[in-house]
Amino acid sequence: MSVEMVMPRMGESITEGTILKWLKKEGDTVERDEIILEISTDKVDSEIPSPTSGVLKKILAQEGDTVEVGNVIAEIAAEGEEPAAAAEPAPAAEEANGKPAAPSPAPAAPAPAPAAPEPVAVAAQQPAPVADGEKRFYSPVVRKIAAEEGVSAQELAGIPGSGASGRVTKKDILAWLENRSKQPQPAAPAMPAQPAPQPAPAGGGMPAMPAQPATPAFTGETRVVEMDTMRKAIAEHMVRSVQTSPHVYSISEADMTHIVAYREAVKDEFFRREGFKLTYQPFFMYAVAKALREYPDINVSVDGTKVIYKGNINIGMAVALDAGLIVPVAKNADMLNLLGMARMVNDLATRARSRKLKPDEVQDGTFTITNLGAFGNLYGTPIINQPQVAILGVGAIKKRVMVIDNNIAIRDMVYLSLGYDHRIIDGALGGRFLQAVVRNLETMNPEQI
Repeated sequence: MSVEMVMPRMGESITEGTILKWLKKEGDTVERDEIILEISTDKVDSEIPSPTSGVLKKILAQEGDTVEVGNVIAEIAAEGEEPAAAAEPAPAAEEANGKPAAPSPAPAAPAPAPAAPEPVAVAAQQPAPVADGEKRFYSPVVRKIAAEEGVSAQELAGIPGSGASGRVTKKDILAWLENRSKQPQPAAPAMPAQPAPQPAPAGGGMPAMPAQPATPAFTGETRVVEMDTMRKAIAEHMVRSVQTSPHVYSISEADMTHIVAYREAVKDEFFRREGFKLTYQPFFMYAVAKALREYPDINVSVDGTKVIYKGNINIGMAVALDAGLIVPVAKNADMLNLLGMARMVNDLATRARSRKLKPDEVQDGTFTITNLGAFGNLYGTPIINQPQVAILGVGAIKKRVMVIDNNIAIRDMVYLSLGYDHRIIDGALGGRFLQAVVRNLETMNPEQI
C-alpha cells in the first residue's frame, strides 16, 4: 500500500511551502525519518524527512513548485510493495483487428543529423506543449517569472513542461527565457557619421582639439539571476514595512568600557566552561529586555487603530546567512540572567546558521536587535521588523577619546540607533527608551547578573 507524503505545516501562520530540492529521485529506496527533500517557507528553510520506509514511487511536486499545506507532494510505496515504473511509454497504435500491437524492440540510434544551431539542452528533452484549449496549471513561481519577463499567455502555453502531467517548472521557463535571449536581435540603425573637426582659423582663435581615443567597448558579462525564496521573502517583508510604518530614528552612544574589560577578563574561562565564546550580544539583549519592562509602550504592535500590548518580551536577533538574513527569537528574554541569555543567543545563532531552526522560533518577536557592528560599521538605520514597532541597531565598539568630568580619557564606545514607528511612538518616548538602554549598559554589573 502506498503512503501519500503531504506538504507539512511548518508553523501556525504557514500556509504553503516551495520545493527547493529533492534529495531522492523516483525509484530510490528511502528509510523512515531520512531527509528526502528541502522546502522553503516565508519564515525558514527546512529539511523534510520521509514519513515511512519504502520506495519513492512518484514525485508529484517538482523543484520550484509552491504547494499548499496538506497537498500531496509524493507517493511512497511501502516496504515489500512493487513500485510502479517511474515512466510508462505511450501505448502503441492499435492494429486493424482491434488488438494492441506487440511491444517492439528499442529503435536503433538514428543517423547523425546535419549540423544545426544547438538548442537549450533542457528544452530538447521536454514533451510536446499542451494542446490549445487545454487548461494548464502554473505554479506561483512560474507565473511570477513570466510576469517579470513579459512572457505572454500564448508564449507560456507553448513552453514544454517537464513536471508532473506536463507542468511547466521553474527550470523549464528559465531555460526557455535563456533560449529566447540567444535569438538574434535586429541590428540597431547605423548612426550618421559625425563631421570631422575643423582646423582653427588662421591668425588666431582656439586651436583644434585633438581627436579623443575611441572608448573601449564594454565586454563584461551581464547575468540575470532569479531571487531565491528567502531573498523574495526578505524583499517583500522590507517593502511592506517601509510602506506600513513611518520610520523615525534616534541615535545615542554608550560607554562599554567596563563591559569590554569584564569580557576580556573572563572570556577564556567562559569558553572552557561553556564550550562557546562570550560575545557582546547577550549584554545588549539583557539591557534591552530590562528597558522594555520599564517602557511597555515599546513592546507593542499596531492593528489598524488598535494598539496590542504584548504580554511577553520576545527579542529577535538578526543573524546574517550566506543567502540572506533570518531573525530567531529569544522568548521571555526578560526572565533570563546574563548566563542564560548567552546560552540562548549561542544556541539560536548556531542553529540559524546550520538551518536547524524550527518555524516557531522565528515568530512572535516583539522587538528586534540587529548587530551592524559585526561588519565594522559605526551605526545604521535598520528597517522595522513588522508587525513590531521598533528595532535597535548596534554599531561597532571602538576606542575613542572622550571627556569625562573635564578630563580626557580613552573609552570603549558604541553607537546605538533606534528606529521606531511614528504612528505609535513619538520622539519623546523613543528617546527615553533609548536612554534607558544606554543607562542599563553603562550601569550593568555583569558579575551580579
